[in-house]
Amino acid sequence: MPLNQSFDPLAARRAADEPSLDVFVWGTVFLDMIFAGLPSAPKPGTEVWADGLASCPGGIANLAVATRRLGLRTGLAAAFSDDDYGDFCWRTLEEQEGIDLGSSRRFADWHSPVTVSMSVDRDRSMVSHGHPSPVPASELIGTPPRSRAVMVDLGEDEVFGASGETWVDVARTNGALVFADVGWDPEERWSPHVLDRLDRCDVFMPNAVEAMAYTGTASPAEAVYALADRVPVAIVTNGSEGALGIDGRTGEEASVPSLCVKAVDPTGAGDVFGAALLVGTLAEWPLQQRMAFASLCAGLSIQQYGGSLAAPGWGDLADWWNGLVAETSADAYHRSLRRRFAFLDDIVPRVPVMAARRATATIARRADVHDLD
Repeated sequence: MPLNQSFDPLAARRAADEPSLDVFVWGTVFLDMIFAGLPSAPKPGTEVWADGLASCPGGIANLAVATRRLGLRTGLAAAFSDDDYGDFCWRTLEEQEGIDLGSSRRFADWHSPVTVSMSVDRDRSMVSHGHPSPVPASELIGTPPRSRAVMVDLGEDEVFGASGETWVDVARTNGALVFADVGWDPEERWSPHVLDRLDRCDVFMPNAVEAMAYTGTASPAEAVYALADRVPVAIVTNGSEGALGIDGRTGEEASVPSLCVKAVDPTGAGDVFGAALLVGTLAEWPLQQRMAFASLCAGLSIQQYGGSLAAPGWGDLADWWNGLVAETSADAYHRSLRRRFAFLDDIVPRVPVMAARRATATIARRADVHDLD
């Protein structure tokens, strides 16, 4: 992926005194091994064969790669082992993807976390193994580098802490917007105290199941209204049903459908959605455009194998839009796509021909639009 021709969606908004990073993230980097196209989940004592296999940095790397491929200057703080898996992940993120690892560290006698992801019938199951980071986030990061935004997990105690100021609060004080997601609660307690942390956030992007569980509501629409009372921008994603959002700062409300595509592997799609929403927010696009763009990027990602591998770049987006414009179909769905993404017509001409694209292990270009059904 030739980063020397990376498209900068924020070029018109940059100034001499701006932060060196657009987005800063912290978390655990896993070595992901992704088996896709399984006919069924493996049963005890049996063997099944997968149609596709990908190996790539995963975990927080999915988010870091997604933001970088969309042209944002991205910094990552994570612990890396000095084993072969750690070497592979570090090299891929720093050299191939161009992510700033200045806040990351290598550790001896600590092995890399590993996740095996199995994609079956538009869903996935995972098996993971790893140990806690050798040092806490506060020690690894110290004073966070200045950035336009940080992306965090609302449920992480190391991010928000039980009491006192954390690196996220420091980043926000220094001007960063706080974008938050929330992970699955394995004990399914859905503590309402987690939502109390939203007063330290600017944008919250849970999926529908988590949003309804935490708010005690019965529908995604009810959930997004409940969350909009607690955070300036609330977005609830709902898989193939699309996403709902409210921007309390501007008074905008929006609902966008998902792209109609054949899903190959959903790994990392939520991270891609969040990364694209961040791009649109920093570029100050209208809410409808931000959410449509996020839906498009997530839709493109699930058509390829691998989490971070499948994250689209601006080259992929330009290919998709140019293919759609050239497409002769005049049915209602294609007319809707052209209306919904007409704003790309002002952006795509500025995207370099050799702009960032997905890793060579994936399929890009116009195959994406041909898969529409």
